[in-house]
Amino acid sequence: MSPAPKPRTDAPAAPAGAAYRRVLLKLSGEALMGKREFGIEPAVASQIASEVAEIHSMGVETALVIGGGNIFRGVAASQGGMDRVTADHMGMLATLINGLAMQDSLEHLGVVTRLMSAVEIRAVAEPFIRRRAIRHLEKGRVIILAGGTGNPYFTTDSAAALRAMEIRADAILKATRVDGIYTADPLHDPSAVKLPRLGYLEVLERGIKVMDATAVALCMDNHLPIVVFNLLVPGNIKRIVMGEEIGSVVEDRT
Repeated sequence: MSPAPKPRTDAPAAPAGAAYRRVLLKLSGEALMGKREFGIEPAVASQIASEVAEIHSMGVETALVIGGGNIFRGVAASQGGMDRVTADHMGMLATLINGLAMQDSLEHLGVVTRLMSAVEIRAVAEPFIRRRAIRHLEKGRVIILAGGTGNPYFTTDSAAALRAMEIRADAILKATRVDGIYTADPLHDPSAVKLPRLGYLEVLERGIKVMDATAVALCMDNHLPIVVFNLLVPGNIKRIVMGEEIGSVVEDRT
């Protein structure tokens, strides 16, 4: 079974058969590209939406944070000479575009969805207000949290960790292209060994690029497990929610 988070006395039980009551799914912007080199592949967005809809139908409260790297990367632009603050704000806007695409895909499946943004842009998204976000989840709505943290110099990994704490999620589900954490990139090194369970400090000390160091440290301080899994395998999100040992888990190690 995937490790359950430390129990909270104020938290309702998870839905029957599920290991988690509330999760935050972290997607990279590149996950929406499919086989394209840029932008959004609608079929991929629809596939991801169908898997989110499946766990939502089980009663699992679900939040999403999506990166913007398929449209614009602030760090890359700043390395090319653009002002870092300007570049990061452009990256935040890219996450809103991806959030709108995912909202559309979910609503085509009949899932009531709210797009919330750390960057105020009321014509297309609600401002992120913690209590309102939690209320949406309690009412059975999927929430998509865009705009990063609303501040430059922070990645969407950090935004995912921060939002997971704020909405009191039980785990972060970190979607990747491989089935967990390895000693090296398994797509390029056939001798790479999978690491099914790691501690937060081990990830930081070994420089494993699961999430950025700020995000991992925040999860460590708040005892929030990170489940790293392969998004390309259909049904993996449901398997994790059901408690199957999928991918790798970063957790407290005693």
